Amino acid sequence: MSRPPKTTYKTTNWQSYNQALRQRGSLTVWFDPSMQWEAIPSGRRGRQQTYSDAAIQACLTLKALLGLPLRQATGF
Repeated sequence: MSRPPKTTYKTTNWQSYNQALRQRGSLTVWFDPSMQWEAIPSGRRGRQQTYSDAAIQACLTLKALLGLPLRQATGF
């Protein structure tokens, strides 16, 4: 069984297409420079936390706002 031919689209309004491409990739995220990213050692037994609670909450907020899976939000 053969596949149907791939649909080709013809762009007729290049100005709006190029503008949409420029707007699609612009995302600016500002963080407070005084925010502590590394966790403070707890002094208890076991593995210490790597990131602070504020850093984890910032990652989870980006996850919820952008609708990303956790792995993509962490890499973002």
